[in-house]
Amino acid sequence: MNCLADESVDRQIVERLRQDGHQVWYVAEMEPGISDENVLDLANRGRYLLLTADKDFGELVFLQRRLMLGVILIRLTGLSPMNKAEVIASALNKHGAELDQAFTVIMAGAIRIRKRKI
Repeated sequence: MNCLADESVDRQIVERLRQDGHQVWYVAEMEPGISDENVLDLANRGRYLLLTADKDFGELVFLQRRLMLGVILIRLTGLSPMNKAEVIASALNKHGAELDQAFTVIMAGAIRIRKRKI
């Protein structure tokens, strides 16, 4: 799977997904400090699934109706970065086919996949 990880994503998640064979581009390694709008545009241009812990992407996608190919919002407060990495890796492996054109929220013990109506 091709992913773009926002700066808000723990490095351990990026490293774990890369170990699993996913192609993951990391904003912190590429263009730190770019705006959320630019991150979303970069994900769209590259046809990447966007990984983020920033709730502002929900506003961009649903309120501003910005185009997205797929967004995963990571809401795993209280877990260590290593445990977050395990949860995210498991979710991608289990639900990967469902994530296209969806806004997905991953929480401890739950995954909500919401397909966006075009």
